[in-house]
Amino acid sequence: MSLSGRCNCGAVRFTVTGTPDEAVACHCTQCRKQSGHFMADAEVPESEIVIEGEVRWYHASETARRGFCPVCGSGLFWQRLGSGDMGFSLGALEGPTGLRLEKHIHTASKGDYYEIADGLRQA
Repeated sequence: MSLSGRCNCGAVRFTVTGTPDEAVACHCTQCRKQSGHFMADAEVPESEIVIEGEVRWYHASETARRGFCPVCGSGLFWQRLGSGDMGFSLGALEGPTGLRLEKHIHTASKGDYYEIADGLRQA
């Protein structure tokens, strides 16, 4: 599988050469604050993502960082420090992906202004 993505302005582009284990929707407070709602992403080993352009990294906690475009601010990546894996934003992908959301995570932190009613697993 090969997936391509980019930020809103095109200054950062990336290619995913591996197959993600699963696509998830994260409802944690940090994802909601970064995206304005919830974040849909998938993870692969870091070696399976090729990034072109400058990514600015924000250390969101002691255990994780988030990568974004320093020009347009698009949130593109998430990484648990020391894991060797990297998450990428499904919304940044171009063209058909063949991916489908498989579950919702951190649902206890979701906003009170919406319901999750798609029947997918919730954690």
